[in-house]
Amino acid sequence: MAARSGPGVRVVQKVSSSRTFMRVGPRVVPPLDRFLHRMTGGRLILSALMLPSVVLTATGAKSGLPRVTPLACMPDRESGTWILIGSNFGRPGHPAWTANLLAHPEASISWKAEDIPVRARLLQGPEREEVWARILEFWPPYATYQARIERRIRVFRLERR
Repeated sequence: MAARSGPGVRVVQKVSSSRTFMRVGPRVVPPLDRFLHRMTGGRLILSALMLPSVVLTATGAKSGLPRVTPLACMPDRESGTWILIGSNFGRPGHPAWTANLLAHPEASISWKAEDIPVRARLLQGPEREEVWARILEFWPPYATYQARIERRIRVFRLERR
């Protein structure tokens, strides 16, 4: 699946690759997406206007409590799964939701206002490399995020349970 294209998309890609967005985006985008998702009964996430998005509910790795995180995703129509990219806006540490999925792979997503139970699997080896190449075609700013940090961005496949 290709991301949307056009002049507006290129501007958003450029902005989302900037160091300013790396600092501001994490403080603004997830809270706004959570608010809109809650207020519209799962029908709207601002991020979904540019990229497909899910709201992930996973069990906290340390707390054991439900953690709700809006995330961009790459739907894999061939397999009927979703790919999540732990870019953390190009910041150094892995996002907390990735640790949650490693500790508790059974989770759920809200996808187009439908709640779907899923099992997460961290991609590794050749499968990860093949999917990473598709991710970069899908949304090129992920290459900028990866180049900016030393850690390897975690990539998960979510499969229906």
